[in-house]
Amino acid sequence: MKGPLFYSKILLFGEYGIIQDSKGLSIPYNFYNGALKSDENPTEEAKKSNESLVKFVAYLKQLQTEQPELVTFNIEVLQNDVNNGMYFDSSIPQGYGVGSSGALVAAIYDKYATNKITVLENLTREKLLQLKAIFSNMESFFHGKSSGLDPLNSYLSLPILINSKDNIEAAGIPSQSTTGKGAVFLLDSGIAGETAPMVNIFMENLKDQGFRNMLKSQFIKYTDSCVENFLQGDIKSLFKNTKELSKVVLNNFKPMIPEQFHQIWQNGIETNDYYLKLCGSGGGGYILGFTQDLEKAKESLKDYKLEVVYQF
Repeated sequence: MKGPLFYSKILLFGEYGIIQDSKGLSIPYNFYNGALKSDENPTEEAKKSNESLVKFVAYLKQLQTEQPELVTFNIEVLQNDVNNGMYFDSSIPQGYGVGSSGALVAAIYDKYATNKITVLENLTREKLLQLKAIFSNMESFFHGKSSGLDPLNSYLSLPILINSKDNIEAAGIPSQSTTGKGAVFLLDSGIAGETAPMVNIFMENLKDQGFRNMLKSQFIKYTDSCVENFLQGDIKSLFKNTKELSKVVLNNFKPMIPEQFHQIWQNGIETNDYYLKLCGSGGGGYILGFTQDLEKAKESLKDYKLEVVYQF
């Protein structure tokens, strides 16, 4: 048995900000994907995934008992499939900020939810928010407090614009140019990051008035501008605001940036060859880069592997 593929995602803008109601823009990233599967002779990895699903099923049982109005599943069928060795076969790296648990949540909802909201319906704002609430509750099993955005992105395979907590919509993003020199790329830090500890640091920082002021006057301001610039295809303003955002992150989110990248981050700001920002919660995984000249960025970062995700 092999189910449909669910893709990874990239939050282009809005990491941490959306916790405080900034705008956000999330796009599917088809390079990585995952699907529910069962094999006659499972590998060690498949067995490990299956063990994790056993715990997840117990959590979903509890969820539907506590909130039957939110979501219910064909639990017997799901339980039976998991007992028979079903696992999530995924190429999505964990701890890299590209939504590995989100794709799994989307796959389970797609296959086992009763009265599910489907991708083919007219997706009103209410339906999107309902899906986001369901996914938020499901994904919280994996890392404490989930916004539900990653599974939503994976489930719909559409770019999602977050205007605020209660206002999300499927967005059209400007089409890519294959001849343009500008690009958004992923830089592999070579270390897996864990979401929960990073979010805890952020929550701790929020207790500080100065940090809260910085978020509002700088971080959220530039994040919102970047989202608007990107959607309008205003590349000149996008780079101006991404540079400011990159500075704010370097100055105020140091613990989320792996130490060996502090200097590289600074170099980008000084040379204007590229600007870096967090991809997901940080602490490792991928770092997201924006450049007006991909060849130049590749030259400056020649010791690292760059994966292009979008070209202007």
